Amino acid sequence: METRRLGRTEHQSSLAILGGAAFAQCSSEEAERGFHDAIARGLNHLDIAPRYGAAEDLVGPFVPAVRDKLFVACKTTRRNADGVRAQLEESLTKLGCDSFDLYQMHAVTDLEVLEDRTAAAEEILRARDEGLVRFVGITGHNDGAPAAHLEALKRFDLDTVMFPVNARMWSQSDYRRDADALLELCAARDVGVMAIKAAARKPWTSDDRFATTWYEPWPDPSAGIAFTLSVPGVHAFCTPGDLAMLRESITAAEGFVPLDDDARNAAVEAAAELPSIFPLGA
Repeated sequence: METRRLGRTEHQSSLAILGGAAFAQCSSEEAERGFHDAIARGLNHLDIAPRYGAAEDLVGPFVPAVRDKLFVACKTTRRNADGVRAQLEESLTKLGCDSFDLYQMHAVTDLEVLEDRTAAAEEILRARDEGLVRFVGITGHNDGAPAAHLEALKRFDLDTVMFPVNARMWSQSDYRRDADALLELCAARDVGVMAIKAAARKPWTSDDRFATTWYEPWPDPSAGIAFTLSVPGVHAFCTPGDLAMLRESITAAEGFVPLDDDARNAAVEAAAELPSIFPLGA
């Protein structure tokens, strides 16, 4: 699979990042097959979090054997320093790691949440100074994520960001403005950029669901993933939180062909007709 340099981390990350949410609700046998298949197909970057159900417990036993070729990124939603440190140490134990390549403030969705995470950010930066983590980042869903992450970069010395990038989000002028500003600053500071929700289509409107994702994904995610990976400044995308969609997304990344400006603009125009998956909980 093609790789791209993840900003100042210098990691040559596979275009598809193994999203740990896919293992939140599966059996240990399904987790083992899904994890090893992803590694065999060239994924060299794991993104996982305590919030992802049983993912850390299920995937943890498989990480040590491939630790030398796997960029391991974890996250925390804790707010105070003691809570952050406790969760960091617990995740390290579950995943069989002495340190993480990347540790992120998770689910920073707007400026209010960012304000509430100051102590957490400072503790994660201390962990970087101590060598428990190599790099520090921020993640977030919702319409306010790009603006919040832009402000976070101004306040803290962060190495990566992770936020929604898809054609539907790009059709919202305010979101696009904030996202473009964030991408510009990331490029200037050599900050790694990871996208989420590349395969998202719309909110679920039926109980007849074919995936475990909280949004309805495209049954064939190729076009959505091609759009996301063609946005200038995006280095990689996280695979969706569903094992079947994980396999489909890896296939899409393997066959990725960049879209030109006209194709991206056409995708944005078409996606504007879809309802947004945000705000969360709507």
